[in-house]
Amino acid sequence: MTVKQISVFVENKAGKLAELTEYLHEQKIDMRALSIAETQDFGIVRIIVDDAYKTSCILKEAGYVASITPVLAVEMPDEPGSLFRILKILGDGGVNLEYMYAFLTRKEDTAYMVLRVEDNEKAADILSKSGIHTICQDAVANL
Repeated sequence: MTVKQISVFVENKAGKLAELTEYLHEQKIDMRALSIAETQDFGIVRIIVDDAYKTSCILKEAGYVASITPVLAVEMPDEPGSLFRILKILGDGGVNLEYMYAFLTRKEDTAYMVLRVEDNEKAADILSKSGIHTICQDAVANL
């Protein structure tokens, strides 16, 4: 089970991120999670949205360079130690974590982590065998 992460390249200049988010707002795109990695000249804005296909199309129509990457979204209790448990399970299973970021929803006592790993299927299987639930794109749209 994966979700679709959209990576958008944005110039690292004042106001450019505001332009992107204004455009998404105008197009009625509901962001569920956001992460930014920057370099001196540009940033990579990683977003999880309610409708990845629609978002990708409208971004490209507007001239943004964007790509879709399947990532894992892991549901976990919103309590101390939950992240450690997941990372320990993955590490013990030989899964290397490339990057991650968190997001909260309206679901009480639950947090979510977006995980980018080399092998989504292997990581999802290891987590599932340990009772950790991953969610799919349809579930993200309903959060």
